[in-house]
Amino acid sequence: MSSLRPKEGGGYTAPPNPPTAKPSIWIPVVLAVVIVAIAAIGYGQYTTKTALEAKIATLEEQVAELETNQGQDVKKLQASAASLASDVNSVSKKIGATAEELNQSKQITEKLRQEQDRQAEAREQLAKEVSTKANSTDVAAARDEAARRAAELQNAADSKIGAVSNDVKTVATNLEATNRDLATSRRELVDVKNTLADQIAHNSSEISDLRKKGEREYYEFEIKKAKKGVMQKVGDIQLALNDTDPKKNKYAMTIQVDDNKLDKKDLTINQPVQFLVGRDKLRYEIVVNIVDKDRIRGYLSAPKDKALAAERPAAR
Repeated sequence: MSSLRPKEGGGYTAPPNPPTAKPSIWIPVVLAVVIVAIAAIGYGQYTTKTALEAKIATLEEQVAELETNQGQDVKKLQASAASLASDVNSVSKKIGATAEELNQSKQITEKLRQEQDRQAEAREQLAKEVSTKANSTDVAAARDEAARRAAELQNAADSKIGAVSNDVKTVATNLEATNRDLATSRRELVDVKNTLADQIAHNSSEISDLRKKGEREYYEFEIKKAKKGVMQKVGDIQLALNDTDPKKNKYAMTIQVDDNKLDKKDLTINQPVQFLVGRDKLRYEIVVNIVDKDRIRGYLSAPKDKALAAERPAAR
């Protein structure tokens, strides 16, 4: 399409020229700002790297001094290493340090840590050598002091052991005496079999006749079957009825003297049940005359004078 426009009187006129674009003044300004920013960042990176290198050089000097002087405080080097590690982390976060630079910093830190460990091992080795090379006189004195203390402890232990041994002997003696006294005071209970009494009473009248002779003591009793373990005192012993069989005139009972018990079964009426009591073996005798359901009646014959030798069983 033509760009000519018709005139009023005829003919055509050319269109006016378009305005020419003027160059923008902001482009150089923006470029200058970018260049300045890049230069600032580069300068910051350079100054930071220079500072790090200076610190690393300082630490290397400190390591060299530590190698020549064993007594230098290792904690200062640890603090410097910790500060270096903190600075490296801070710089990495602020300026975006490259992975290679960060790795190199870590390697330097690891070397410093290894150097610290080596110095610590060297100090321990030196302490061991100093201990080994101690004055022989001091060692002898320490050995003598240890021997003296050991002798004192041994003497004290011997004294205590001797005292305890004496106490044990005293307790053993007292225990033996107590056992003898207990054996003397506690009466024994011995069952006597196949021994017949000289006289047996079958009723109260015959018991009265025996009592009149005055040779022994006679205790009549009537015992009922009670709960297990319940005893009834007769004279100076205790009895318990365990079972009865009236049809067969049989019964079973338990005799107790002090802590000693004697169980008797399948006993019949008028059968003398004899047993020996005490160290002198004094003869006791029980005779049951009547057996009812859950009840028995009879008497106990006991020595009147428990010191009489006549009350002891005759030797056969």
